Amino acid sequence: MPTSGSGPKPPTIADVARAAGVSRTTVSHALNGLGKVDPRTRARIKDVAAELGYRPNLRAQRLRRGEARAIALASSMPFAVAGGPSRLGFYMEVAAAAAESALLHDYALVLVPPVESGSALYSVDIDGAIVVEPDVADAAVAQLRERGLPYVALGRPVAAEEECPYIDLRGGAVTEALLAHLREQGARHPALIVGANSRHSAVDARAAYERAAEEHGWEPIVAAEPESGGEQAGYDRCAALLAEHPEIDAVCAMVDAFAVGAVRAIHDSGRRIPADVMVVTRYDGLRARTSRPPLTAVDLQLDRAAFAAVELLLGRLRGNPVPAPEPSASSRPRVIARESSSRTPAGDRAH
Repeated sequence: MPTSGSGPKPPTIADVARAAGVSRTTVSHALNGLGKVDPRTRARIKDVAAELGYRPNLRAQRLRRGEARAIALASSMPFAVAGGPSRLGFYMEVAAAAAESALLHDYALVLVPPVESGSALYSVDIDGAIVVEPDVADAAVAQLRERGLPYVALGRPVAAEEECPYIDLRGGAVTEALLAHLREQGARHPALIVGANSRHSAVDARAAYERAAEEHGWEPIVAAEPESGGEQAGYDRCAALLAEHPEIDAVCAMVDAFAVGAVRAIHDSGRRIPADVMVVTRYDGLRARTSRPPLTAVDLQLDRAAFAAVELLLGRLRGNPVPAPEPSASSRPRVIARESSSRTPAGDRAH
């Protein structure tokens, strides 16, 4: 192999063609799944390429195909909410499942910083993106549109003009399930704490709570806080609610970071969990499971949702759109009851 003063040069497609006794075009087609190449020849070329240590020129492939073979996972959700203990929060759980699905299709998954401002999505070479729980006038959506890139949403878009395909995370049904659980446990004065945004999870939660309050005669007690405030925002808001409404016997904090802060506020007020005040949250992540006491939460089946979002996006990229899956009976919200709301604790229970 040719050498230079700086060491051996990496093998080229011409080197692979020479070693395999075929043309460079045949090598290109064999390694990129193009053209009509005999399966045995294709396998032999791949073996020769591996033996030589040949790596394709991704930039050249991109220029030829007009493809990056990469998709992005993007959100304007602040990392104070999207992350968590050991950085294993809602966003990262979605990322892990989406990455696995993308790799199965020979696509890379690119994670971009929270797209609250700046140019996070302008600097990455991608074919399309999954936007996690887009807000109204979502910054990630705006940047994707400006670049002319296709995208799908994980979570129902709330903007009236938004018509992109999406995977439904069933925000209203999740809230209804949590409130039904609280009522079963004896709650009669539950308060709701949501993010101060227009994501479906906040919009749908508020609507479901207001319906339940009217149906059961609850006085609506709803508070909204910026997600970027994280646990401290949950603490401060819950402390204020307990002082203003001492009759509160349950807190439904839809953001898990808020719920952890609420637990501290309840403890500091001298009240007991769950005997005096129950606490539940939406996302059954590491925050919920490691809280003291552990928090009742909902299995959102994020792995299944992330896989479906990748399939939805790749269908758009291939010009063969696939319909978003309809929620099935097996995918209905499943409450994982834990010590924070079970007044007769008996370990984790699902219903």
